Amino acid sequence: MDLISRISRQLETVRGVTETFLADFKTPEQWALQVHDQANHALWLAGHLGTVDNFMISLLAPEKAAANPEYQAKFGMGSRPSSSPSDYPEVGDVLDFMRKRRTVVLEILAGMSEADMVEPPPKGTPDIMPDVGSIFETLVWHEALHAGQITVARRALGHAPLVDAPPKSEGDD
Repeated sequence: MDLISRISRQLETVRGVTETFLADFKTPEQWALQVHDQANHALWLAGHLGTVDNFMISLLAPEKAAANPEYQAKFGMGSRPSSSPSDYPEVGDVLDFMRKRRTVVLEILAGMSEADMVEPPPKGTPDIMPDVGSIFETLVWHEALHAGQITVARRALGHAPLVDAPPKSEGDD
């Protein structure tokens, strides 16, 4: 499997995990549940993932970035989650933004060549991303990190783990 296909698969896989976790949040109060007063909640995380995807789009194909100062203020780097659902746009709108931004990321990636992936990153790219390919790789590990936060809130709501430990066999202690 080539690099672009591998990264695309990882972006789709991690988003599938995130979407599975988010499907268990039903009420506005559940979406804004913070397991402690500094924790990110599911609604903030969904908006944040879309906002970060949008930032990466602004680096790679600025004409495809969505100008959304409200989302940047509520979900961007440095923003802090509020436990009040009324401080946020409707959940469906936030999820739609998150999904549409990922679709654009995948479209940009599909238009890349292997040679493009090793080019220096565009001006304004954080130093942790030394080439174009690392921009896409960052989206994978960034989302995986936040999916872990979502599952903590999900478990706090009483949902069972999606994957349980295998049953012990005889002789295991």
